[in-house]
Amino acid sequence: MLDMQRRLSNPFYALTSLPATAMGFALCIQISALSWLLSTKYHLDIHEIGIVWAAGPLAGILGQVIIGFISDKTWFWGGRRRPFILIGGTLAALSVFLLPRIEMVADLLGVTNLLVIAVIVALTLDLSINISFNPTRSIIADVTPEGDARTRGYTWMQTISGFWGVTAYLIGAYIDNYALISVGVVIVLLFSVLPVFLIKEPRDLAPETTASAAIAAGSTSTDWPQLWKLWTAHAFSWFGVQAMFVYIIAFIQQHVVAPGATVAESAAQSGHLIAISFAIMNVVGFLLPALVLAPLGARIGRVRTQAACIGIMAAAYFGIALFARSPASLYVLMAVVGIGWAAVVSLPFAIMSEKVDKRRMGYFMGLFNLSVVLPQLATTVVGYVLKDAADKSVLFLICGGCLAVSSVLWLLVKDGAPVSTAKPALATAH
Repeated sequence: MLDMQRRLSNPFYALTSLPATAMGFALCIQISALSWLLSTKYHLDIHEIGIVWAAGPLAGILGQVIIGFISDKTWFWGGRRRPFILIGGTLAALSVFLLPRIEMVADLLGVTNLLVIAVIVALTLDLSINISFNPTRSIIADVTPEGDARTRGYTWMQTISGFWGVTAYLIGAYIDNYALISVGVVIVLLFSVLPVFLIKEPRDLAPETTASAAIAAGSTSTDWPQLWKLWTAHAFSWFGVQAMFVYIIAFIQQHVVAPGATVAESAAQSGHLIAISFAIMNVVGFLLPALVLAPLGARIGRVRTQAACIGIMAAAYFGIALFARSPASLYVLMAVVGIGWAAVVSLPFAIMSEKVDKRRMGYFMGLFNLSVVLPQLATTVVGYVLKDAADKSVLFLICGGCLAVSSVLWLLVKDGAPVSTAKPALATAH
């Protein structure tokens, strides 16, 4: 074990963040480039783009749950999470490479329907990401104790991942998406493979708790009622987030792109606007978790912090629907959106990890992912709404409404780890 792991130093937290960063970088490429490529290069309609995006959540429904369950109970190549991070990272890098080569894949397979090939490529990429995303998050819980150290691990994850996410969007904005994809292949592979050989995973995952009664009992129980509340609140958050990711191009092309732009100019402008918007969102998203959200959560509670951030994000969405009619106004409001984004991708992991049996962390991370992928699937409906809507601002009214509901639902979740009163003999049942 490295000394920095033994001391839980900041460099160790940064190291544990890199595998999740690799998967996040791949996801940023997908967010920045996929809808843009499908719309401008392959000329798919907005509802068809939604169908392509739905392929990924389908992969995640089973992918993360199964991989999480298996990784809890296996040990090979010197780790529990390591094998799946290595395999998934390699496949994700390969899939990113194929993103702009849908026509080449179609020719190779002798298929003329680009929508079919786009779905296959998106499904392959998301399945690859899902193989790794669960273990990259679970490994942080495996190697950090409960409490502030666990929160620090996940806020560091978002800080490092967010920084590289911003880098991804800036490459797309100021060079082009093709350069982003080329850089991404290297980043995804490197950040997946190297760190896992430096992190020593514990062979046995004994349950932990900070409560003395649970220590005496030797067990932590899984608080199912609280988990259901948490998952429901998070699901409404992700519906609003995912719908924005997929369909913001329709809003931007109608309301923000310069009037009278040619098809080629509209394609170039919309790609640039999307990249800058998400870069700004992610700047806020990576600065806030470690610098603001972690200390604020320690002071007023992580759940209250989460609810407040989501409420602010909802207000920003309504602001975009009503006022974002220029690049400047869009960018300012996307910075406010970043406050909610910072919370969505950091605090829920720390909150959830203290409500479950640590020995089954991968399994519960997989179940947690259902509160992400099922809403992502549901956003397909938004594509058909936008197809017939004269004003694409309805996108942000729908998203804002979902975030507002999520903010209220988060207030029903209790802070803190569950305390088990079960006898030691019953602990193995969890």
